[in-house]
Amino acid sequence: MPATTVQRTARSASRVPAPIILPAARSARSMSLARALSLRQTTRTLSDRPLPLPLLSGLLWSACGVNRAKGPFGLSGRTAASASNSQEIDVYVACAEATYRYEPLRHRLIPVVQGDLRSLAISRGQNASGSIAPVRLLYVVDIDKLEHTAGFQEPGLQDPEIQRAYAHVDTGIIAAHVYLYAAANGLAAWFHNCDKPALAAALGLRAHQRALFAHTVGYPR
Repeated sequence: MPATTVQRTARSASRVPAPIILPAARSARSMSLARALSLRQTTRTLSDRPLPLPLLSGLLWSACGVNRAKGPFGLSGRTAASASNSQEIDVYVACAEATYRYEPLRHRLIPVVQGDLRSLAISRGQNASGSIAPVRLLYVVDIDKLEHTAGFQEPGLQDPEIQRAYAHVDTGIIAAHVYLYAAANGLAAWFHNCDKPALAAALGLRAHQRALFAHTVGYPR
């Protein structure tokens, strides 16, 4: 697939966008972890400049992509740790034309809903600048994956309070990876709250799914 943007890919597709096969993930720059950590910051004012597909590919792989075929408990391993390797956090990508779900095993984007949901991926009053970056990542927990993981069946996986704690911690791990990838590749990132009820309705989330937080990513303005 040529280096293009998610927006252009969706626009050229039919009424229901087709899945997007992401190019192999690779870093656009060579940078040490220490340097990326020194550059990590929250930037709340972003440009609407389109995000090239290769950069989005690297961003999503860094967030929670597959980094080894054989991980704990016979499952594939991810760049982000999770409770009993349950991999219970799904990353959705909201852009102008549609919202997609990232599928790590096949490194592709699966269309979920047509239309622009980016305004729902932030709470009212948070976006004082009024700017909308090309991409907002949505972090959605699937409690069913925690309760039925192929990993170690610890009792806490059935406890709602512990489930909530794991979901928040595991989301934080993914968000940290997004921040570091952004810092290493000249991008701006902002982790924030979202309109949880509106997103649940718009995405058609099931009873065991919850929208937790969102992450705006793009170029600094």
